[in-house]
Amino acid sequence: MEYASILTARFSRSKILTNWHANCINNEAIMRLREKLFGELRTFWGNVLYITVFFSIFNDYRRLILAHYNINYEFYGISFIKALVLGKIILIAEHLHLGEGLEKRPLIYPTLYKTALFTLSVAILSIIEAIIRALLKNKGIIDVPDVFIKCFTYEWIAEMLTVFILFIPFFGIKELAKVLGKGKIKELFFHKRIDIGSGLPDNESH
Repeated sequence: MEYASILTARFSRSKILTNWHANCINNEAIMRLREKLFGELRTFWGNVLYITVFFSIFNDYRRLILAHYNINYEFYGISFIKALVLGKIILIAEHLHLGEGLEKRPLIYPTLYKTALFTLSVAILSIIEAIIRALLKNKGIIDVPDVFIKCFTYEWIAEMLTVFILFIPFFGIKELAKVLGKGKIKELFFHKRIDIGSGLPDNESH
């Protein structure tokens, strides 16, 4: 009877330890998942913020030019919608490891590759935007090929050139962050820099 009690106690302790270990593993997995989720959300909203500011500045410039000729600009808020879509596309592209074959090349290669790729994405979005505008204006009756051809104006070309130039520092910093390591760019921009020369020995006179 005493032997059975000892076995029961040992079994109970073993079960408690097993459950505790399983709970620790589950909690650790949940913490990793939560950290990954919050990291992706920070990256996504960081992308959205940069793109929104950029498109807002460009649209404000366009609005002011049109206002000079007494022409109203009606499409407010489109910058944020574009930024949301592009932010998601950039996040998906990072998960798909686009430009992975260029990792060992100088940073200018993946930077220009991604800049060109996402400038093309902006061009496609601008064409979709023009089609949606035409649908709203004409209540669903439009000539899609005609709208498509009319997209390619001098203004559109100027916008795409501006997008291309302003995406270069955006992706350049992202590629540099990969090389330096996680959090290093943030430290360099937002933390106090250590005087690296202060800890070096003085040059000895010869």
